[in-house]
Amino acid sequence: MHDPLRLCVALVPLAIYALVLGTLNLLRRPYVITAARDTTALGMAVAGLMLVGPIELLAPETAFRNFGPFVWLMLSTLYFLLVTLVVLLQRPGLVIYNLSFDEFRTTFAKVIERLEPDPRWAGNTLAMPSLGIELHVESFSPMANIRLSSVGDHQSLSGWHRLERAMLESVDSIEVRPSPRGVLFLTLALLLLVTASVSVLNDTPAFVRSFENLLRH
Repeated sequence: MHDPLRLCVALVPLAIYALVLGTLNLLRRPYVITAARDTTALGMAVAGLMLVGPIELLAPETAFRNFGPFVWLMLSTLYFLLVTLVVLLQRPGLVIYNLSFDEFRTTFAKVIERLEPDPRWAGNTLAMPSLGIELHVESFSPMANIRLSSVGDHQSLSGWHRLERAMLESVDSIEVRPSPRGVLFLTLALLLLVTASVSVLNDTPAFVRSFENLLRH
């Protein structure tokens, strides 16, 4: 028998994430975000699945007996600290949503011309000595996403900030057509929210009991 409360905890963050992705894909402008923020958003999206999945399964039963519902606060804090640690250890990078590779190449060439007098390409890897950064260009065509991932341990954060500002200024002048992917993501978000809502409405007493058990756990 399914638990409406745990189902809501698992699905609602995913629905919010899908809603954000759908909105981004319906924009008429590309959207630039740092790799750290992109990872944080993904971490928040799967937070519910992690809490009612492996984190709850691995939590010691004695902790629930001794601390009751405060265990969930501690587990949530632990998860968010782990996400923060992953983000802090992540190398610098940028993610550009809603931009095809051909459009990116044209835009990026102008950015390089403005920032770097001596660009050095090796395949899809670019070294920008004056900025103190080296990056690899990755394209995910089905999602029209471009990722600029840092290569090597010696990276200039100020150089990445300059690159981010330049990319933001460059894509601001680009107008793109809203992507059908946006409708798919919004539909997915709606399905997840409807599934969570129906599970609660169909078995409200079970939802209330689960919530009460959570407080007495």
